[in-house]
Amino acid sequence: MQIVVSASLVIAAVIHLLPLTGVVSAKALAQLYGLPFEESNLQILMRHRAVLFGLLGVFLMIAAFTPRLQTLAFAAGLISAGSFLWIAFAVGGYNALLQRVVVADIIAVACLLVGAGVRLFQARGSVPP
Repeated sequence: MQIVVSASLVIAAVIHLLPLTGVVSAKALAQLYGLPFEESNLQILMRHRAVLFGLLGVFLMIAAFTPRLQTLAFAAGLISAGSFLWIAFAVGGYNALLQRVVVADIIAVACLLVGAGVRLFQARGSVPP
């Protein structure tokens, strides 16, 4: 069952790594989110956000193959994707490209919940390794 744990973290890692392309330029950000990013301050914030997602994605990928990091990785991934979903649903009115991000984060949360559940049951000895 370790493969389920690792696979769930790898899927979440890939989802968190996708926004990393936004670090390159305002044009890359616009392709990701369907919004203009000409304003310097917004571009700085969003490009930095892309770097942070990249760091989290790398951490999730490393944790997929490092069991001692997995509990922390599940928590970080769930907080990241879950908080985005909470904000998106609370604010609403997002465009079609942000809808893709919402769907991706729903997939990430589902994978992380399954992986964390298997990990929890493994720790309790209820699921074979």
